[in-house]
Amino acid sequence: MDNPKIIICDCDHKDVDTEKAVFDAAGYDFKWLHCQTQEEVIEQCQGAVCFLNQYARMDKKIFEAIPTLKFVVRYGVGVDNVNLEDATAYGVQICNVPDYGTNEVADQALALMMSLTRKSYMIGNMTKAGVWNYIEAVPVHRLSTRTVGLIGAGRIGTAFAERVKALGCKVIAFDAAYGQPGFHTADFIEYKETVDEVLSEADILSLHCGLTPETKGMMNAAAFAKMKDGAYFINVARGGLVDEDALEAALSSGKLAGAGIDVVCAEPLSKDSPLFKHENVVVTPHMGWYSEESAVELNRKCAEETVRFMKGEPVHYPVNHPKV
Repeated sequence: MDNPKIIICDCDHKDVDTEKAVFDAAGYDFKWLHCQTQEEVIEQCQGAVCFLNQYARMDKKIFEAIPTLKFVVRYGVGVDNVNLEDATAYGVQICNVPDYGTNEVADQALALMMSLTRKSYMIGNMTKAGVWNYIEAVPVHRLSTRTVGLIGAGRIGTAFAERVKALGCKVIAFDAAYGQPGFHTADFIEYKETVDEVLSEADILSLHCGLTPETKGMMNAAAFAKMKDGAYFINVARGGLVDEDALEAALSSGKLAGAGIDVVCAEPLSKDSPLFKHENVVVTPHMGWYSEESAVELNRKCAEETVRFMKGEPVHYPVNHPKV
């Protein structure tokens, strides 16, 4: 037990009871650590074969210093903290859990959209302050007359699209993987050939794509300029997709009617951020993934994926394909 092959290297959850149940049933020991830096990971995790990883950067520095490491599963969908080229070069299998919070994130996007378009957040605060006047919310538009645009139409984007379609909205989308093998289309979504088409046609724009070198900062001043005047913007994907200065400028100029944000470039968002000065901005603390049920599912699937790897079985959620 002093040097288990499975280490939860940097998890800040309140407990790891779910993981323990999975590992106990499979007959594996593990260790739960709270490493804050790569140096702490290297010092405390020697001999590990598998990491369950939350925040710590996984790259050449780790892979060289811990040569026994052959598997990393991320607590979540994104693998922003992993250098996939390094992992592949060092023969380290990287996995994530892409489907644990699909409904929750789609619900969060819907909640932000409804709060913005019905202006319930803004007008609710006014009512608490003693202003009882619906005129303060003008204009509010019938949702069945609105076009919702998605950038990214994978699991979460499509789940969100199903929800807004039920409200009568028209749904359009751009996804770089459209038309490729394995991409699942929905007959009620109108897929566009370019991002610009979605930007220019959407009354409500919602981001559901991954953060890559190609998508980093994609929502910049030029992108916001292409959007409809008075459009709403929602981001439940990754903060790095957005140039926050450009977003603030689009809000200040009145170009955007409002924004709903669950993710930002540097979390937590500073209380001094100029985004907070806007009454038509709703910011939530990267909670879109969360429900009691999704939290348990995430922990369980991370542990189950680790057990599969340890037993030499095919993993369910490979992100890279290192040579064995």
